[in-house]
Amino acid sequence: MGFTEKQEGLVKESWGVLKQDIPHFSLRFFSLILEIAPGAKNMFSFLRESEEIPQNNPKLKAHAVKVFKMTCESAIQLREKGEVVVADTTLKYLGTVHVKSGVKDPHFEVRFYFIFLIIN
Repeated sequence: MGFTEKQEGLVKESWGVLKQDIPHFSLRFFSLILEIAPGAKNMFSFLRESEEIPQNNPKLKAHAVKVFKMTCESAIQLREKGEVVVADTTLKYLGTVHVKSGVKDPHFEVRFYFIFLIIN
């Protein structure tokens, strides 16, 4: 299933804004999730036992940037090649981590919703 021209334009516009300051927007993205759904904190091994304010957690900052960069690279690949190529070991690792953390399909829907919130 491909994007319509309008959808592709919206994605390009969003990434144009996000790429201007990936560290800021990526941390804002995860901070909004944790603010609206505090229970999500337990899905992150490096936040579970921490009493530190999530925005000050260096591991959350590093994780947020890594996720956004991977997403950005995937979007570029999809646009340029029509597919996303990720090593099988990376996909298996990500799948294992997400299953162990209790991530379900609806959690991903929430993530995409928040991307639009942080750029507005």
